[in-house]
Amino acid sequence: MDIRQLRYFVHIVDCGSLSRAARELYVAQPALSQQIAKLEAEVDRPLLNRSSKGVVPTDNGLALYHHARFMLRQFDQAVEIARGETGPVQGVVTVGLPATTVAAIGLPLVKRLRERFPNILLNVVEGMSGHIGQLMRLGQLDMAVLFSCEPALEAVIEPLMVEELFLILPEESRLVPGGIDHVKLAEAAALPLILPTRDHGLRQRIEAEFENRGLSASVVAQVDSLSLVMDCVHDGMGATIKPMGAIMKESAGGRRFRYLAFRDLVFRRRNFLYTLPPGQLTPAATVVVAELRETVRLLISDKIWPGFEGAFPEPSPFPEAIAS
Repeated sequence: MDIRQLRYFVHIVDCGSLSRAARELYVAQPALSQQIAKLEAEVDRPLLNRSSKGVVPTDNGLALYHHARFMLRQFDQAVEIARGETGPVQGVVTVGLPATTVAAIGLPLVKRLRERFPNILLNVVEGMSGHIGQLMRLGQLDMAVLFSCEPALEAVIEPLMVEELFLILPEESRLVPGGIDHVKLAEAAALPLILPTRDHGLRQRIEAEFENRGLSASVVAQVDSLSLVMDCVHDGMGATIKPMGAIMKESAGGRRFRYLAFRDLVFRRRNFLYTLPPGQLTPAATVVVAELRETVRLLISDKIWPGFEGAFPEPSPFPEAIAS
């Protein structure tokens, strides 16, 4: 078994097709099949189930796939560390960010890295927090921002920031009279709301607050796409409950929204930074971690982010009540 065979195997599983993997790897399909056959002979187990629709890993193949991805990342990081000793910091760094976090921090972070470390290629993976967390556990990310503090395999977790949740509606909306900048939760519950599906942690947090007060939300649409939620809100379909990051990108694009704080509860969401242990971070990833922290600090200190606070004001950095 060698690194090349593992790379071939991982790429085949990612593609779900031998022919497609052969094209992308610029390797003849018979030669690629031969390498996989050698790998299967060495482990004495079938690793792929082949059919007319493509290939999928067997149980043994799936186990090898996850370990191989980790081993390949370690190998590539070792090469980057060796190369980094003789030149500027360089390499590919993968960071997972939820959609609202991308909207708030994505552009400032990318611009800062391009200006200060042009040899670092930042790979941003956007997705729901549950998906991002799973990728982090599988070792496919160097770092991630998540909304809950849960033990993750070989991950270092630290508090990053706290963001307030607001009732968001179009600037000219008549759902709430103009001049009002605070609402009660009962007033929000009575409005037509566009919220994430019930699988989303934020939706669960919102519904828990409503239930605690004997309220029922008037949900007119359930959408897990941030851009579509904001499209629906801007179109006048209803309001939503999101952090400020949801409208920062919208405002830059010329669309105007109102954000109303809640008068009768503290509605906040805590953000945690997950990273691989220091011994597993490449020099490039270490730089990105520092730059991400600094980007957040500057955006908060310059008051570019209304409703955001650095780290946590509570004595304990990991309180039990977390809006995810």
